[in-house]
Amino acid sequence: MPTYEYECKSCGHRFEHSQGMSDCQLTECPQCKGRLRRVIGSGIGIIFKGSGFYATDYRKPGYKEKEKKEKSAPCEAAKPSCKGCPSAA
Repeated sequence: MPTYEYECKSCGHRFEHSQGMSDCQLTECPQCKGRLRRVIGSGIGIIFKGSGFYATDYRKPGYKEKEKKEKSAPCEAAKPSCKGCPSAA
């Protein structure tokens, strides 16, 4: 649920309020009952939680094992499908 920041046009009181995106804007100041305006551009941010983003959360479970096998396998220079090897002379 997003957090929006509001400011009162009468007394200048600023506060944050969590509400759903489809909810109506607040219109009345909780301190003086004056009119509110929603401050644009504040209260929105991305928070990444957990041990990692792409590398640990979204890859297939067998990824690490496959990566280890590929690194430990000897590279055959004469094999044309090996793109990382220098061509055999």
